[in-house]
Amino acid sequence: MAEVINHVCNRCSASIEAWSDGNPYYLDENGTKEYAYHPDHEQLEKCIGNDSPHLCLGCGAEFMVDYEAPSDQCPKCHSQEIADTFELDGRKCPFCKAGTFVRDSDFFVVS
Repeated sequence: MAEVINHVCNRCSASIEAWSDGNPYYLDENGTKEYAYHPDHEQLEKCIGNDSPHLCLGCGAEFMVDYEAPSDQCPKCHSQEIADTFELDGRKCPFCKAGTFVRDSDFFVVS
């Protein structure tokens, strides 16, 4: 089971949705990443890794971090201020630079 939450900036209202399970993947016969999601249990059983959506708190770029080859910096601006999108609560907003993200308590989805 996976859940999705929404983080909203308390100043500019920018919002980021995030799934708890990231993006599980397996490699096809050509070695290309193929993503599998709940409830496709057959494909999920093939998974060998997970790409986790991240947000650069410096420039606002959204990018994936592969747990097999973790990165500690933004691929766009090279800032080391990055965060998993599922863990943005209390982090500064890169869009307005004045607010912080708070979890939207009225938004919750389970799949």
